[in-house]
Amino acid sequence: MKRHSIVVRLNPADKTKVTVRDKGSHITTLHFVDGDRRLNHGLGQMLDQLSDRAMYPSENAIDLAILAATVIGADTRISRTTDSQDSWTREIDLYIPVSEPDVWSENASLIERTLRFLTGDHWRIEFRARQKNMKSLIDRPPELVGATFDSVCLFSGGLDSFVGAIDLLAEGKNPILVSHYRDASTKSQEICAKRLGHTYGDMGPRHVRANVGFDKNDMPGLGSETTTRGRSFIFFALASLAASSLNGTTPLYVPENGLISLNVPLDPLRLGAWSTRTTHPFYMARWQDLLDNLGINAKLLNPYRFKTKGEMLSECKNQSFLKKNISITISCSSVTKGRWKGLPPGHCGHCTPCLIRRASVIAAFGSDATDYSIPDLTAQKLNAKQAEASNVRAFQMMSHRISKHPGIANTLVHKTGPLSDYSAKEIAEYAAVFRRGIEEVGALVDDVVIEAA
Repeated sequence: MKRHSIVVRLNPADKTKVTVRDKGSHITTLHFVDGDRRLNHGLGQMLDQLSDRAMYPSENAIDLAILAATVIGADTRISRTTDSQDSWTREIDLYIPVSEPDVWSENASLIERTLRFLTGDHWRIEFRARQKNMKSLIDRPPELVGATFDSVCLFSGGLDSFVGAIDLLAEGKNPILVSHYRDASTKSQEICAKRLGHTYGDMGPRHVRANVGFDKNDMPGLGSETTTRGRSFIFFALASLAASSLNGTTPLYVPENGLISLNVPLDPLRLGAWSTRTTHPFYMARWQDLLDNLGINAKLLNPYRFKTKGEMLSECKNQSFLKKNISITISCSSVTKGRWKGLPPGHCGHCTPCLIRRASVIAAFGSDATDYSIPDLTAQKLNAKQAEASNVRAFQMMSHRISKHPGIANTLVHKTGPLSDYSAKEIAEYAAVFRRGIEEVGALVDDVVIEAA
């Protein structure tokens, strides 16, 4: 195992002495400001788009974005295989310059706890003051006209975020859609925005996107890591940039169905690592704490936390538009996994998000026109030793358990994280949506035959 220390210096002129806690750690220096005093690694891209819309984030929101980008750098460039004792848990120290170091230092333990929950790693974070010539990282006009958006909505190109955007627009809301893109799946963001524009007006002015990431030249001497458990930290931070630019308390929508949000392990061997914890209720609550403490007036909202994906679809406020455009959205956990077979990016049809998607579309509309690499799960027997059977079998097992003992949902919803921020009524609703979600997927997979090789 190797501990890593990442020291952020806004630019090479930052000569502030930084003493790392572990002198034996692998030290990486990361710069964020180029010669034109513009943030790079994708953050300047987002700030430029916001300023084009008369939106100027607070300095704390910018510091939050720099922190989040650094987290992404660590998460994607430090290998779990080579740099952890158990092939998973890494030890990472971050040293971040900020505009209000006292405020940030008071929140260091909260951030460390939040990141530990999200990624499973041990994080330690120290904050210091920015260098004197970097008190402000953007140019704000003396008189702000102000943007007219009334809310912020995460927009991934997935089916849930598509429904979220449709519902807001159909209700007459005026949201700005915030996207982060990195892989082949994010082409769908552009396509989804364009289709929305055909019905609800040009999405160009209300859609901002950034590609925040680091290659081997940005962080030399490090490897790579594909698990990307920390990705929602940058999603939320980019949305917070937009929210901090608006007046008043801004609703920040995170559209995600309750089954995925809860992230309950489907069988004992999964140990809570079914997918990710990107929108788990505990994680969302900690993010709200952080926003409040930093003075960023945004209210995190997931209107679909008590709905299955099928219920999201069947209750969408523009049914005809949704049905016509479902196929342009992406749900697959790894859209490029078929490349070794010579297949283009697309849905595998058997990962957890694909199974939930298939079940939900059928539950809502009776059929699913999405192209999957396995078009019909019941057309042939699945090999128990192949990846295509793993998640199907896990859902079958959970579906059987729930049908025999519905009350176990009340216990299982606590498996992946505390729900102590929520009332007994809310916890009961989480248990109910988990139970209905499993039943929804069970209707898809219960008749699939899996045979031993």
